[in-house]
Amino acid sequence: MQDAFAELDTDTLHERAYEAFDHGRLHEASRLFAALLARAPDEATYHYMRGLAHKYLRDWPVSLQHNLRALALHEEPDEAALWNAGIAATALGDWPTARRQWAACGIRLPEGEGPVEGDFGIVSIRLNPWSHGETLFARRIDVVRARLLNVPLPESGYRHGDIVLHDGARTGERRCGDRTVPVFNALERLARSEFQTFTVFLACDAPEDLASLLEARVPGIAEIEDWTDTVVHYCLRCSYGAPHRHASAAEAGRIGAWRAERNLGIAAQGRASVMRLLERWKGRGRRVDGVELREADIPQPEDGHVWWRGPEDED
Repeated sequence: MQDAFAELDTDTLHERAYEAFDHGRLHEASRLFAALLARAPDEATYHYMRGLAHKYLRDWPVSLQHNLRALALHEEPDEAALWNAGIAATALGDWPTARRQWAACGIRLPEGEGPVEGDFGIVSIRLNPWSHGETLFARRIDVVRARLLNVPLPESGYRHGDIVLHDGARTGERRCGDRTVPVFNALERLARSEFQTFTVFLACDAPEDLASLLEARVPGIAEIEDWTDTVVHYCLRCSYGAPHRHASAAEAGRIGAWRAERNLGIAAQGRASVMRLLERWKGRGRRVDGVELREADIPQPEDGHVWWRGPEDED
C-alpha cells in the first residue's frame, strides 16, 4: 500500500491524509493514514485517525484495532480513542472490551459481563445523518445504544423499537417536554423491531376525535403518532397519492384552525391490527382515506460527504 505513495514525502502525505478526511473521502484517508503508519508504525495519532475514518466507514474491526493501538501507545488515556474503541466494540458485541473502555472513561455501568442493559436517559437520535436526517426521541439502554421511541417515517428504513448504535459526539440539542436533550447521529441499526410502520390517512371533525384514536390500543399496536404537524418538509399525502385538497391561503393563515385531514404513523405487528383499530374508531365525522405499508432499505452514505459534523460545528 505504501508503494503507491512512495514519491510523496511524509509532510505531503500527512497533509493529504487530513485533507481527504476533512472532505469526507474516507477510503482515500484510510489508505493515506495506512501509508503514514508504514513509515511511523508507533505514531498514536495516525492509528487514531485511521480508526476514526473506519468508524465513519462503519468498518468496526479495523476501527477497534487502530483505536486500541492508539490507546496502547498513549502515555495517558485518550478519551476520544476510548470512546471510539467503545463504540466499535459495542457494534461488534465485544462486551468485555466495550466495558473496559467505558470504565476507563469513568462511566458507571450496571454490573455484569455481557451487554450493558440500563437506563441512560432520553436523547434525540438523527437517523441517516448522511441523508434527510430525520430526528426522533430514543431511550439509551447503554452508553451508545438506544431504542427508538417515535414512529420513524417509512423511507428512513427504521422502525419504532429498533435498537440503534449512535455516535458519542453530540450534534445539537432538542426540546423534550420542559428540558433539552442532546442529539446524536445514528451509525447503524443493531436490532430490528417487530413493529412495521403503517402510514394512515384519515379525517375527523374535532381534536377529540383524533385524541380517542391516539389513546386507543389493540393487541399488536405499539405506538400511534400524529405526523400532521411534525412532518412539514413535504406533503405526505401527495407523496402517497392519498385523496385530499390543499388549504387555501386564507384557511392556512387562520390561527388555531383545526385541520381535519390527518397523517398518522402506526407501529404495528401487522395490517390486521391496524384495520381492527381503525374499524373501531370510524364513525360519524371520522373517515379513513388510506392505509399504506411502504418500508424502505436504510440508505447508505456516499464517500465525499462530511455527514458526521453537526449544524453547530465550525467548518
